[in-house]
Amino acid sequence: MRSNGNVLITGGASGLGAAAADAVAKRGGTPLVLDKDEPEGQRQHALADLADTDRTQAAVQELVDAAGGQLDGVFTAAGVDSCGSLGSVSAERWERVIKVNLLGTAAVVRAALPHLERSGGAVVTCSSTLGIKAVPDASAYCASKFGVLGFSRALAAETSGRVGVTTLVPGGMHTSFFDGRDPQYQPPADAKLNRPEDVAETVVFALDQPEGCEIREMVVCCSEEGSWP
Repeated sequence: MRSNGNVLITGGASGLGAAAADAVAKRGGTPLVLDKDEPEGQRQHALADLADTDRTQAAVQELVDAAGGQLDGVFTAAGVDSCGSLGSVSAERWERVIKVNLLGTAAVVRAALPHLERSGGAVVTCSSTLGIKAVPDASAYCASKFGVLGFSRALAAETSGRVGVTTLVPGGMHTSFFDGRDPQYQPPADAKLNRPEDVAETVVFALDQPEGCEIREMVVCCSEEGSWP
């Protein structure tokens, strides 16, 4: 049972990350939140923008040190998007999506890996249904989430037998992720989306697989999800 240990969660101040933190705490574990925003309550946390690799890696170490050097799991829930055609999205905004979603994921895992190898822990990375199916006006997000899937497969091969690696491939959820977008990029009011707390349960399920048994990839979406298959 890794979920009842120390689990580092990026993006743990809101959305799916916050739901995963709740799920870990419910099982007696300690969520270690890494986010650019303060989480609610008294949870252990460190502030970092995942686009800043040095700060991100330092924040991981701060959280592990505060937890007594023990790390049992990681869930990389943090993610951003910048919708629009390739020509309409500035290079700065486009590249930030790659930095946060893909390079930030790699930075967190890189910093956490020595601790996970000692504990026999596990990583759950977060891709997307748009990491297996491309759509217009989402080139940065698709590129980053396709990248997370490839990174995770390579990581699983590299750490086989030492660290568990699962890639979560979620569909749309009822979170603040869509807030502030142009209306054409927001789900309609009657959109069928999952609740983040339900998806969080699948994260815990992946973390808690018996030794030697790994769920490599899992698509978790509403039964009427439009971006899958």
